[in-house]
Amino acid sequence: MSPGAKPDHVDRGRRVLALEAEAIQAAARGLDASFARAVELLAAARGRVIVSGVGKSGLIARKIAATFTSTGTPATFLHPVDSLHGDLGIVGRDDVAVLLSKSGESDELFGLVDQLKRLGVPIIALTGTQESLLARSATVALDAGVREEACPETLAPTASTAVALALGDALAVTLLEVKGFRREDFAALHPGGTLGRKLLQRVGDVMLTTDLPTLTPDRPMRECVVLLAEKRGTVAVVDARGSLAGVVTAGDLTRLMERTEAFLDRPVGEVMTKAPKSTTADTLAGAAIALMERHGIMALPVLDGGNTVVGMVHLHDLMRAGAA
Repeated sequence: MSPGAKPDHVDRGRRVLALEAEAIQAAARGLDASFARAVELLAAARGRVIVSGVGKSGLIARKIAATFTSTGTPATFLHPVDSLHGDLGIVGRDDVAVLLSKSGESDELFGLVDQLKRLGVPIIALTGTQESLLARSATVALDAGVREEACPETLAPTASTAVALALGDALAVTLLEVKGFRREDFAALHPGGTLGRKLLQRVGDVMLTTDLPTLTPDRPMRECVVLLAEKRGTVAVVDARGSLAGVVTAGDLTRLMERTEAFLDRPVGEVMTKAPKSTTADTLAGAAIALMERHGIMALPVLDGGNTVVGMVHLHDLMRAGAA
């Protein structure tokens, strides 16, 4: 605890977190066939997900819409009042709606509910009252009820908004798994972010392709020593066709020097590590980094579809490019 912090402040903060965590756990235990039905409705929709709510529920609805969109399901937030003043035009008959309301009785929602039903748009309700008008009007209703709010005298929705947000996340994540949404798909929707760069970067974007440090197995180690010094400590050993036969690293050279001083005229093929680790240009950069870190390797030969060396990729280059 930091100097000057009052124990009762910390206790109150812990109480809020505990109440909200308990409310989410209760919601998890209460999931049933209605949740599965909601996921099926979302998966079957050929249009967008229309997410709506009023007040604090509206703020949560905006985040849920953003989560759907970022995980491969086009979604948009629609304010229920604005929907009755022209914005209903964004709703199509192939859409599905997710409506949030703690009480399920918010008057502002029901003009939108009526219009959605007129268009035949399925409605998924996230509400704390299963007997409410919203729950009864919905195609499927998910229980977002809580035993108590974390805020004294229930002055502001706290546990209930946490549950609604968590249910929205549960729908979005379950849906992305049903749809087979992959890391690469996520990266393609986030090209400007750090995570997107990590997921999209491939070895071919970073690897060296010219003046590669290669030798044939019959060349003497004196030539290899020069290349190791000039080319960052890794030499690919290739046969006459350019196929990878092995590698020699600065570590190999150090171990060789510890065993004998008479090594400069030895053929590289006698020193190289046979069947070395390698990668391809299409390999995700993060996977190449993981391979290097797992085996303590600083560089990897890059092979084409066969066994021909077409490049060399270094760990530091990958990390500098933002792939780690």
